[in-house]
Amino acid sequence: MSAPGCDAVPMPETHRVGTPAPLALVTGATGYIGGRLVPELLGAGFRVRAIARHPENLRGRAWAEQVEIVRADAGSPDDLTAAMRGVDVAYYLIHALGSGPRFESTDRRTALLFGRAAREAGVGRIVYLGGLHPDVEDLSPHLASRREVGEILLASGVPTTVLQAAVILGSGSASFEMMRHLTERLPVMVTPKWVTNRIQPIAIRDVLRYLVGSASMPPEVNRTFDIGGPQVLTYADMMQGYARVAGLPRRIIVPLPVLTPWLASHWVGIVTPVPAGLAKPLVGSLIHEVVCRENDIRAYVPDPPEGLLDFEAAVRLALRRIADKDVTTTFSSALGPTAPSDPLPEDPDWAGGRLRVDERASVVTASREELWSVLEGIGGSNGWYSWRLGWVARGVLDRVFGGPGLRRGRRHSSRLRVGDELDWWRVEAVEEGHLLRLRAEMRLPGLAWLELLAEEDEAGRTIFRQRALYLPRGLPGLLYWWAVTPFHGIVFGGMQRNIAAAAEHRP
Repeated sequence: MSAPGCDAVPMPETHRVGTPAPLALVTGATGYIGGRLVPELLGAGFRVRAIARHPENLRGRAWAEQVEIVRADAGSPDDLTAAMRGVDVAYYLIHALGSGPRFESTDRRTALLFGRAAREAGVGRIVYLGGLHPDVEDLSPHLASRREVGEILLASGVPTTVLQAAVILGSGSASFEMMRHLTERLPVMVTPKWVTNRIQPIAIRDVLRYLVGSASMPPEVNRTFDIGGPQVLTYADMMQGYARVAGLPRRIIVPLPVLTPWLASHWVGIVTPVPAGLAKPLVGSLIHEVVCRENDIRAYVPDPPEGLLDFEAAVRLALRRIADKDVTTTFSSALGPTAPSDPLPEDPDWAGGRLRVDERASVVTASREELWSVLEGIGGSNGWYSWRLGWVARGVLDRVFGGPGLRRGRRHSSRLRVGDELDWWRVEAVEEGHLLRLRAEMRLPGLAWLELLAEEDEAGRTIFRQRALYLPRGLPGLLYWWAVTPFHGIVFGGMQRNIAAAAEHRP
């Protein structure tokens, strides 16, 4: 039985009837690719072991009960040694893109550790998804690091498949969301000259086919494969093609040679949901033409009978997923809600300072279920039930200083799971019917949370409790708290009243 959207792929040759199904290790299971690969592997008959630094981020996935979830850090040799035991094929789907100026050294070290652990554990194959690149030395840092990781894994002593892809077309992918929002929001745009470079994009559905099929390659195969869709387009062609599919007028695109990748990435960070730190390496990669030089992958993973998805078909599929609220993973899926060293809001005191709390509670003449449905639907197009002008102004200010602002919206209109983005917040905890805890990702001189609780008292009345928590860092943090405290009555008081009213008047 094949997974949805993925044709049947043969099992590895080592698998025989009556023996356990092969075990696939998936790193990056909380990420965009890994989160979509897991159900495809399950549908193809694999057992799956998913590793994550924060396994709680996988709790809401539809496949969570069907896989073995292991808490592990890919940068820890001991964690990798334990995770590799009994593994037949290991998928390397992690990278430090957007993590800072030293992401190349992090990628290098992690790849070396992964290859060594796979070799010592007797893993049959490593599969890695890298970046398609021209055969030149002067690559962007992002593509150079992707190439180096592939070379390290190929030299690990474990048979390795390195798939090299350019722009991946799928709802929620960073490349697709960047193109989508630029095209939708800018009917006239001045662009860098790289919009005329040739690109061979590929649909996420076909990337997943190649990833699953790579597990069955013969042991003697140890090489890279270029993978791409059936068309070669320029970035300008892609934006115009998106506009046609989305029913938008033709865009006016004016290429200029003076826009640097740094300037372009900051513009992308303002106009699209992709943060500037992630946009910079993506934009830097677009200065190269990325076209497949060979199609050898077809000898091992044949094309489906209907062929690979072309550009416009891939865009239509992605937009249908967005319209149906069926976006299973996004480019930011891997960003955990809490770093291991960060405090939690239930800690009354912390070495870095004292939590400041604004707490409010009220009786709601509605059931707890009705209140919870309002709480879980907060944010995005549903708004924040408060002083709209204040929220918008704070969002604009946040974007000016490089934060996410209010542009990220929601993954789903009515359901939330741990790890979801929610405008400038990230969902840190969900206790169905009771607690929603959001952690602020806006630019702040400190850490902030918002807790929304639906409770019942001893008399059976529904209680709506709301807590805003802030942990200031240094004097700037304290000054910020004192500056915004006078507005809490407008912002949080209004939220308290309006959420209660919305629950009481639900049809």
